[in-house]
Amino acid sequence: MSQEKKRQITIEIPENVACYIEEEWGDLEQRTLEALAVEGYRAGILTAGQVRWMLNLSCRYEVDKFLKEREVYLHYNEAELEHDIQVLNKLMP
Repeated sequence: MSQEKKRQITIEIPENVACYIEEEWGDLEQRTLEALAVEGYRAGILTAGQVRWMLNLSCRYEVDKFLKEREVYLHYNEAELEHDIQVLNKLMP
């Protein structure tokens, strides 16, 4: 992965709300970053690779697992399916 410059953002929420969320979810900063990655991917704004980079995941399988756990499924279209079928047909007699 590249050594791109990172941007820090700040949000303000009431302290009592932050405390409640942290009690339920743990690390508020990490959960906020994960929510941004999930919604970005779901909306088609982010790729799986960008999600991987944002969350510092080690491989595509971790991205797949992360998204599946949040009920966000991979973008996979008919052209990609056809390509995969062609590749499998070449590999299998």
